[in-house]
Amino acid sequence: MTSGTPVAGFGAIDCDVHNAVDDIAELFPYLPQRWSDYCVEHGVAGLAPAFYPRNAALSATPESRSGGRTPGADPELMQAQVLDRGVDVAILNCLYAVQPIHNEDWAVAMASALNDWQAQRWLAADPRYRASIVVPPQNPQRAAQEIERLAGHGGFVQVLLLANSQVPLGNRAHWPIYEAAAAAGLPVGIHPGVAGGNPPLPIGWPSTYLEEYAGAALAMQSQLTSLVCEGVFARFPALKVVLLESGVTWLPSLMWRLDKNWKGLRREIPWVVDRPSVVIRRHVRLSTAPFDGPLGTEQAREHLPRFLDQLGSVDMLLYSGDHPHWHHHDPQQSLLQFLSPAERRQVLRDNGLATYRTILQGAAV
Repeated sequence: MTSGTPVAGFGAIDCDVHNAVDDIAELFPYLPQRWSDYCVEHGVAGLAPAFYPRNAALSATPESRSGGRTPGADPELMQAQVLDRGVDVAILNCLYAVQPIHNEDWAVAMASALNDWQAQRWLAADPRYRASIVVPPQNPQRAAQEIERLAGHGGFVQVLLLANSQVPLGNRAHWPIYEAAAAAGLPVGIHPGVAGGNPPLPIGWPSTYLEEYAGAALAMQSQLTSLVCEGVFARFPALKVVLLESGVTWLPSLMWRLDKNWKGLRREIPWVVDRPSVVIRRHVRLSTAPFDGPLGTEQAREHLPRFLDQLGSVDMLLYSGDHPHWHHHDPQQSLLQFLSPAERRQVLRDNGLATYRTILQGAAV
């Protein structure tokens, strides 16, 4: 058994770090033999996600590509590149693409194997690692069972869903996932990625990767609107949702629009008794990387205070480095440089402690 070290000092809680499977055979010890044989017999070489192309510059920092392995596949290298650089706790969000698998039984088996692999390969490697529970959204009941299976494991502090789902995430079919997460005291993280057959943009399939990448925030806005209007937070008042790697500057305008239209159409959603902006500020948190506003310029100094005022509170922001993804060359190009020392501590650490309430339980392997 490895117990987690307490979060100490002024080190950060990084809510979005991406570990990766280097070879699908790494999961075979955790799979029923039926499914490991299936992978071999059907020539399944891997399930690395296509929404971060391997050789695209923004997919990985140059230093994370060292050694010829998949960026994010080496716990020891990540220790040096993330944990030993002022991060007390790194929350792992594994994007290995088990969610789009159409065979429900295979998806369930792969999600469970991936979680067990995370526990043995990562959480046991360093007590500063935590992880998100990967669940198969094809069957929310079985996804809830996976949450319940791992709820007592102190190393898992979040449930991970992907933004491009088959149906909106507020739909009542998904509610068993939120019920299980809320019962376990775990927030639900929503990350860009494909978990269904819908196109990544509301208007259909884009022609370029740039269109898809730039449009990722559109799916997140749609999912947030769904969660609020379908009454997820009314039904599960203790639930927190973390929007990962989706930008933040779009949120004030969305809250304004929802509030405006709610005033005239609120009879359609009688379960939303407070303004949508109030509900969002109460239940929703956002990661800081990649930051989608101006930085490092006089324009930033003019506009960022206005954005923070419109947001309402830095309580909504959680620090993320988004390793190994590479969104800028200069590590100083971040929102943090424009915050007061007290606000900076909130974003780096205190908001994470408040959101991930099980984070101090540590990793029990």
